[in-house]
Amino acid sequence: MTENVDSYIKKQPSPQREICEKLREIIMRALPHVREEMKWGVPTYDGGTYYVVALNDHVNLGFTMVGLAADELSQFVGSGTMKHIEIRTVGQIEEVHITRLLQLVWKASR
Repeated sequence: MTENVDSYIKKQPSPQREICEKLREIIMRALPHVREEMKWGVPTYDGGTYYVVALNDHVNLGFTMVGLAADELSQFVGSGTMKHIEIRTVGQIEEVHITRLLQLVWKASR
């Protein structure tokens, strides 16, 4: 875990801060080998394969869409090669589902 990411998360208002903290924990648990860094002004993982961005009323957990099938792509929001899921509350975080998405994208990007 990096100091720059710590700083980014700590300066977020509630509930975005808590959502970012929880997502970070899930990412690091699901992909313990992944590299964490700041890129594009937000926390990224695996060189930008994943990102977390706190917005005004929610947090996006973003994913690179390279190598995914059409039915897999339907689980995400957005267009282009980066898509995301929106999370508005900590209670909305489904760790099993997010872990499955992280691992799905990991396998597809290899």
